[in-house]
Amino acid sequence: AVAMLRELRRRWGSYKYRFVPWLALNLRRQRRTLRYVPESSQDKIIADEDVFETLLKTFKALFINDLSRQADILALLPEVKCQYLELLSVEQKQSEVKSCNHQGQQVFSPEEVLFNTLGFTVSRDRSSLVSAGTGVFVTRGFVPRGTVVSMYPGTVYRKHEPIFFQSLGNPFIFRCIDGVLIDGNDKGLSRSVYRSCSRRDQLGPFQMSDESWLTATLQNPLAVGQYVNNCSHEKAANVCYQEFDVPGHFPVELKQYLPNIVYSHDIESHLRCVVLVTLRDIKQGEELFSNYYTVVS
Repeated sequence: AVAMLRELRRRWGSYKYRFVPWLALNLRRQRRTLRYVPESSQDKIIADEDVFETLLKTFKALFINDLSRQADILALLPEVKCQYLELLSVEQKQSEVKSCNHQGQQVFSPEEVLFNTLGFTVSRDRSSLVSAGTGVFVTRGFVPRGTVVSMYPGTVYRKHEPIFFQSLGNPFIFRCIDGVLIDGNDKGLSRSVYRSCSRRDQLGPFQMSDESWLTATLQNPLAVGQYVNNCSHEKAANVCYQEFDVPGHFPVELKQYLPNIVYSHDIESHLRCVVLVTLRDIKQGEELFSNYYTVVS
């Protein structure tokens, strides 16, 4: 009986934020249980343009690094192909000057591409907090204040879309200011839903999202934001969440690196992403911590 009661309390702790009566009762009492932003403009640590440029720069570098596997896409986009070949030529010349290597394109791991592009790498590892499980660390380099350091992957649900079964016992559901939810769970039903939606939206060789965050081998090394732990009295928050709607002119060939997909594709709207932005300079070896103001857990 005691074990059953403990399990019921654990389930309630994971799910209570989904119930309107509970929210109405506790919102005034515990302002911190939900994120409270009077105006959305006050929630932007950096401009959307800066987020866009960072993602564009990183994804282009990943694309060029993997250019040999992009033949089907480039065959359908001749103008884009010329642009990337020019960029690759410039990179190869710079590489030859540094290493005196004239043996064709050198292929790096996604983590190395991230370091070469933004000056840092992030990865999952055991958290420095006791009983916190997995955390996210800056494993190499230096991250300046106001930098996109990670992305929160997952299926994007608009208001009133079904997420009941996916949300049961799920600590990875992120609640945006406008009620949009992002399910960042990489296991169970959540994993199956994401893969189904991702493959549903694929257009020939064009992938509209990245599935690799569901695995141990990431194609987009930024897609680890769901494992960033909550801050504590000993560990102050050094990153914050920032919502970002992917603009319509985002290059179609780079959408394969977006770790988000919409649950329903029959409604025309911009894809919602959430990035994590640094609140201060972060050095190599430091763990990332934020506040769960908007996490339904």
